Amino acid sequence: MQATANIVQDHMQNLETKVHPEYKPAPDGSQMKALAWFGAKDVRVVDAPVPTITEPDDVILKVTGTTICGSDLHLYHGEILTMQKGDILGHEFMGIVDKVGPNVTNIKVGQRVVASFQIACGDCHFCKQKLSSFCDWTNNSPLQAKLYGQRDAGFFGYSHITGGFPGGQAEFVRVPKGNVNLLPIPDEVPDEKAIYLSDIIPTSYHAVVDTGVKDGDVVGIWGLGPIGMYAAKWAQLKGASRVIGIDRVPERLAMAKEKLGIETIDFSVHSDVPKKILELFPRGLDVAIDCGTFHEPKTMMHKVQKMMMLETDNPETINEMIVSVRKMGRAGIIAAYSGFANGVNVGALMEKGVRLIGNGQAPVHLYWEELLRDYIMTGKFDPTFILTHRVPIEDMAKLYAAFNQRVAGVEKVFVQTQFSSLPSPGCPKLSRVDEWSSKN
Repeated sequence: MQATANIVQDHMQNLETKVHPEYKPAPDGSQMKALAWFGAKDVRVVDAPVPTITEPDDVILKVTGTTICGSDLHLYHGEILTMQKGDILGHEFMGIVDKVGPNVTNIKVGQRVVASFQIACGDCHFCKQKLSSFCDWTNNSPLQAKLYGQRDAGFFGYSHITGGFPGGQAEFVRVPKGNVNLLPIPDEVPDEKAIYLSDIIPTSYHAVVDTGVKDGDVVGIWGLGPIGMYAAKWAQLKGASRVIGIDRVPERLAMAKEKLGIETIDFSVHSDVPKKILELFPRGLDVAIDCGTFHEPKTMMHKVQKMMMLETDNPETINEMIVSVRKMGRAGIIAAYSGFANGVNVGALMEKGVRLIGNGQAPVHLYWEELLRDYIMTGKFDPTFILTHRVPIEDMAKLYAAFNQRVAGVEKVFVQTQFSSLPSPGCPKLSRVDEWSSKN
């Protein structure tokens, strides 16, 4: 599938952009550690050239913190089109400014900054509204434009269908249009609280806001990974009267109960999730949000269809949400779907008047200043409650395998580099993946 997609894209003309994914290596030939993709379930820590200023709006960061996002597992499984061997992964990261291009005047060498996972031009119709994930001018992929009708912004470390930009699971990273894609972080905010402004904090917030959670709502969250946990917390902060989380991983279900106090459904016990939800809430949920994954079908029918490539995604969670919400209820999709699914319950969608909302990739720029100022710095939202581990970048390949298997209760991991500060009080200390994954 990857080879075919790459051949198709290579035979299409790249779209015009205002930035380019290729970077110049540092003139001194210096190398860095980076996590690169070589095939399905084959990622490796490699030595790669350190990037230098390539275009006048570039910023080069020394990475002080990076991580694995749940959506990276789609890359790990080879389910996102146009991956190429040697691609550097990672779209959630922060760092210290090492170099700035001649056009960058608002970011200074030595500043601590977090990068948005999307690369925005700052000038197009969408960027002027801070809808950075929908930028018109940073993704050159003709294949995405063909599949979706239009293109999203370019993303860091997320295949050539999102522009082919090297990612931040590395010791250095080039940030194109650094004047708009970096947020300065105050000294009093530690890296562990700032790094997730790159993606999962604004993504989870966007899911809740865009799907319209309001005071008194009963909300269901499918998937209790990091985004699901955060979405449940945001729903509570927006006044939800009850929140219920659906998952099957014991440690995640326990964390949701202990740290958030929400109700849970273990779908390995209650396979008919809508039936269980309607027993608890006979009127149905007001809001349902899909924070899960498309790459793990529950039923044999969709396992076979995926195996035979008759569908790329499966609609099981979407169908569960449509059935579980009340008439005129709202169902949001923030989980990263990529293509086509068979058997969507369109009849229930229409007859019940359900508002099915594709939340899209979250526009980080729209929210990140507010989230930093009004929630993180005030203590209303402490992002570190989901942190379970801290490991060195040398362990990233092993971390992918452990994260994929959800071993040892791994939920969210802070990955440190040679440039990282010491762990902040209350956050996990450094450990090695072999130390805790082998105990499972």
